[in-house]
Amino acid sequence: MADPAIEPLRTRILDVLAADIASISVAGGYMHDLGQDRVVWGRAVFGDKDPIPLVSILEVPIPLDQIVPPPDSSYSNGTWELLIQGFVKDDKQKPTRPAHRLMADVKRKLALTKRQNRDFNLFGMGRHITDMRIGAGVVRPPDEVSAKAYFWLNLSLDIVEDLADPFEA
Repeated sequence: MADPAIEPLRTRILDVLAADIASISVAGGYMHDLGQDRVVWGRAVFGDKDPIPLVSILEVPIPLDQIVPPPDSSYSNGTWELLIQGFVKDDKQKPTRPAHRLMADVKRKLALTKRQNRDFNLFGMGRHITDMRIGAGVVRPPDEVSAKAYFWLNLSLDIVEDLADPFEA
């Protein structure tokens, strides 16, 4: 039995992805300061007490089909679709401008991370993440979904995991 202090592969990936996005800072050449308290994962509901800007990472509700492994293999590989959301304070004249800026920062950070890790070690996860694709994204003004302007950005990670040992390091 696996040590309960060890996290499953997918939660480790979410943790390192969140930490990567949280490293966005004005001092680092970005337009925003995020930090650990402004990047969350696994949360879909937000309120007035949450800090702005805020970035959330969610899994899409219906997973894509995985590549069928050989019959005697416990390994699975395929695309894991994630949705990154960002919430910002509106600009009264151009309400979505701040959301476009935050989305640009997140895209830039992810693209730089991908560029720096061409050796198949995305987010320091070794052979577990074999590729990352950053979507085009969409920005929305305040509406019935959110009282703040926000963006959605698809992020696709090709992952390899051992289903017989989801805690594998």
